[in-house]
Amino acid sequence: MVPFLLKTGLSAILIASIATVGRRLPAFGALIASLPLVSVLGMMFLWVEKPDRAMMETHSEATFWYVLPSLPMFLLIPALLRRGWPFWGSLAVGCVMTIVLYTAMVWCARRYGMAL
Repeated sequence: MVPFLLKTGLSAILIASIATVGRRLPAFGALIASLPLVSVLGMMFLWVEKPDRAMMETHSEATFWYVLPSLPMFLLIPALLRRGWPFWGSLAVGCVMTIVLYTAMVWCARRYGMAL
């Protein structure tokens, strides 16, 4: 079993590394951030704690479907910034839009018989 503090430490190092690299090389920082490192770490932690194939199948597939509604945020934020919006306002609007799209994704999934 992976201790909580170890998982927290690894996650913090990942986020801090992305921010540090992104300060010097924004595009490279974005590339690192776009990698599914958090998802992969999460799956590894889940597997170590409970190696259950069915649970991992469900988790992995649900992760795919939840990524889709988050992607438009990464186009909306720069579009708003280019139009003179402040960063925090752009981020807030992007997050609200993502929440709305998550809700729509769950509704659509249920409608088509998928449980997310």
